[in-house]
Amino acid sequence: MGCCDAPGLMPIETALTKILAEVKPLETVQTVSLSEAMGQVIAEDILSPINVPPFANSAMDGYALRSADLEKTDTLMMAGKSFAGIPFEGVCGEGQCIRIMTGAQMPEGADTVIMQEETEVDGDAIRFLIKPPANDNVRPIGDDVRLGDVVVAKGNRVTAREMPLLASLGIATVSVYRRPSVAFFSTGDELRSVGEPLEAGQIYDSNRYGIRALLEKFGCDVIDLGIIPDNPEKLREAFDEATKADVLVTSGGVSVGEADYTKDILDEQGEIGFWKIAMKPGKPFAFGTIKDTWFCGLPGNPVSAMLTLYQLVQPMIAKLAGHSQYQPPQRLKAKATTVFKKRPGRTDFQRGIYQISPEGQIEVATTGNQGSGAFSSMHQANCFVVLEQERGRVMPGEEVTIELFNHTMY
Repeated sequence: MGCCDAPGLMPIETALTKILAEVKPLETVQTVSLSEAMGQVIAEDILSPINVPPFANSAMDGYALRSADLEKTDTLMMAGKSFAGIPFEGVCGEGQCIRIMTGAQMPEGADTVIMQEETEVDGDAIRFLIKPPANDNVRPIGDDVRLGDVVVAKGNRVTAREMPLLASLGIATVSVYRRPSVAFFSTGDELRSVGEPLEAGQIYDSNRYGIRALLEKFGCDVIDLGIIPDNPEKLREAFDEATKADVLVTSGGVSVGEADYTKDILDEQGEIGFWKIAMKPGKPFAFGTIKDTWFCGLPGNPVSAMLTLYQLVQPMIAKLAGHSQYQPPQRLKAKATTVFKKRPGRTDFQRGIYQISPEGQIEVATTGNQGSGAFSSMHQANCFVVLEQERGRVMPGEEVTIELFNHTMY
């Protein structure tokens, strides 16, 4: 085993359990307009104020009638028309039918709709070719949603699926939990912002862009504090500014034994646990508090930073946000079509490309270079291949577990 696979590493499941045991939901409730609710977490059950549909209506273009009349005859006289928004204002009497369009209100007295393709028309005399049961092709009151139904439960995040539902009920405002605020910055004299020329020994600050993208997808209000140089005074100022947020996320400077100002200041100002996690990439991780702000220290390598943010910080943010209906990314079994190199010791999250074979089998191949600095492999991937802690090399044809990227990766 190599140095990164030394015994005493914390399983990722243990790390996540520890984090979630400490973090409590913010529970600050706000009222927002429906147009502002997208991505927000619902703070109380939303009950339907109306029935949907609010009146019985036709599921077909055709004719509304009294089903009992067809026991005596197959021909009825058309007595009027009912259109969506312009209902028939009379009563459908014995021996009569009403021309009706899809979605139009059922006339009083009628209980059935026969589609126009099942009729023969001779002026106002309509001959019906079938005799359906009562209530055929009729959508009753409350067929979709009934008055008082829970339409969106507390703890759900509003998505594009909920927005039209709430609008269809005439709901103009909703109670939501306040979004968590998350401050983040990068540290290092070697870092340069995109657009600046690089000099010897310098690299572009990529982590901040990946971190911001994921945090925004997690539903956070983000505070980008930029690049902080390796200067104790500047770092202390950044930490002071960051503690105005609910959470602070940094990348780099949290490895055990690392001579870094970031770690020194964390030791001074916070109650931080510096963990060595049995995951690859992403062994060094720090978690704790600075004043009243949660702190998550990510590894410095780009893939490691994104992976730990995705696997450990994402569910933490969900709990902080009150998202009690949060579901972790979906995992499935797949057949490996390429070799996956691995040594026992850590749970390995390798970047993979899965597809469905013509035979319906889920298959997965490696993206190639799995180095923690090789971010092009994240761009190519559509899943993680989750290789168990004690598992070794995987050969083509073996079964593996894949974790599909959730919406935050797209």
